[in-house]
Amino acid sequence: MAYEGNLSASVPEWLNKGDNAWQMTAATLVGLQSVPGLVILYGSVVKKKWAVNSAFMALYAFAAVVLCWVIWAYKMSFGDKLLPFWGKAGPALGQKYLLKQAALPATTHYHKDGSVETAMITPYYPMATMVWFQGVFAAITVILLAGSLLGRMNIRAWMMFVPLWLTFCYTVGAFSLWGGGFLFHWGVMDYSGGYVIHLSSGIAGFTTAYWVGPRSKRDRERFPPNNVLLMLAGAGLLWLGWAGFNGGDPYAANTDSSMAVLNTNICAATSLLVWTWLDVIFFKKPSVIGAVQGMITGLVCITPAAGLVQGWAAIVMGILSGSVPWFTMMILHKRWTLLHHIDDTLGVFHTHAVAGYLGGILTGIFAEPQLSSLFLPVTNSRGAVYGGSGGIQVLKQMAGGAFIIGWNAVVTSIICLVVRLVLPLRMPEEELLIGDDAVHGEEAYALWGDGEKYDSTKHGLYSDDTHHQWPSSGATQVV
Repeated sequence: MAYEGNLSASVPEWLNKGDNAWQMTAATLVGLQSVPGLVILYGSVVKKKWAVNSAFMALYAFAAVVLCWVIWAYKMSFGDKLLPFWGKAGPALGQKYLLKQAALPATTHYHKDGSVETAMITPYYPMATMVWFQGVFAAITVILLAGSLLGRMNIRAWMMFVPLWLTFCYTVGAFSLWGGGFLFHWGVMDYSGGYVIHLSSGIAGFTTAYWVGPRSKRDRERFPPNNVLLMLAGAGLLWLGWAGFNGGDPYAANTDSSMAVLNTNICAATSLLVWTWLDVIFFKKPSVIGAVQGMITGLVCITPAAGLVQGWAAIVMGILSGSVPWFTMMILHKRWTLLHHIDDTLGVFHTHAVAGYLGGILTGIFAEPQLSSLFLPVTNSRGAVYGGSGGIQVLKQMAGGAFIIGWNAVVTSIICLVVRLVLPLRMPEEELLIGDDAVHGEEAYALWGDGEKYDSTKHGLYSDDTHHQWPSSGATQVV
């Protein structure tokens, strides 16, 4: 505990400098996943004419969420209880509030007889650290959602959509599962956001893609990345930033945090390898974009379980996260009319909704009792492989995921309909044809085609599409 004999107004007796330093570092790592991580990834994985627009959608969302978060949304997610699934709105801006010891007031968990089973969550650092840490999680959720909408959503409609979705969708999931809502007290396990962040962004992105409508026919037929190497740089920031994403959720620099970081990397590496092997087996080529998709599904799948499972379980989860979303994206997507009809630009439904729900269910299977006791409010929680109440835990995980799916599908649809009353959700056809120059008056590169050297036999005066000797294969058919 803190530093008796070295106290001052800025170092209260409850402050643990190590926990505070790690929590702020973890928050910064998560922030770097968005800016510049996803800004770079989005700007490079899309067709050249959409590079600026895609990157800016991510950058704008980050800034908008930060402001909305401190004015009203933080307390809706982690404040006093208003409803079983929602906290009371209010600002998190005053010195008196931000400098006191962090606390999540609705998280005290009681036995049926009214006695306290688990005390309120009160980390050893100031509320300002907690507000910022949770704020970057909220921001990346909205940015992940944007991956379903790249290449055609009206930027003005996006500006209106972001605060509405944060307020009426994200805060509900965050409070229900983390802030002391009904799923938190029921014992649904979501260590670091498999449901709150990934399942919600995947379902909301897919739903919004339905209401916005598809990209232009030309873009849907061919949408090559404009810079694969830069995409890998963004993916690298995403992967290494996940140390803060999962390692920060014990709210302390403790043993469980270390376990979470190690499991995160084990699962991500396994998933990347499995996805790549499947691409080689079925498409004869190792797709670099496919490897990034596999990396992401591994990171997403382990997120609800990171500090709750053993290392061998992380490997099993990596095998499944590299194969199940691969199957839904590469096989099922092409055979199921609904999936094929809705234009989910980056396949966020598969990489986040499918992988997130899969991870949540697998958490209910593999959660180790001793690790669970370090983190969860409900004592004696365990996964199905450890017997006891584990079988019920799987059902809880499925039900908790179903609530997140239902809420996001319905409320996101309502938000889209409301925005559509004011602004068109989809860009006009002339903007869809031209891209960044029409929307922003700016272009990413002063190059021909999609980043190639000028060739008059292929480009003429200008061509937005390029032609290659070999057809695309693997994940490039989706992205």
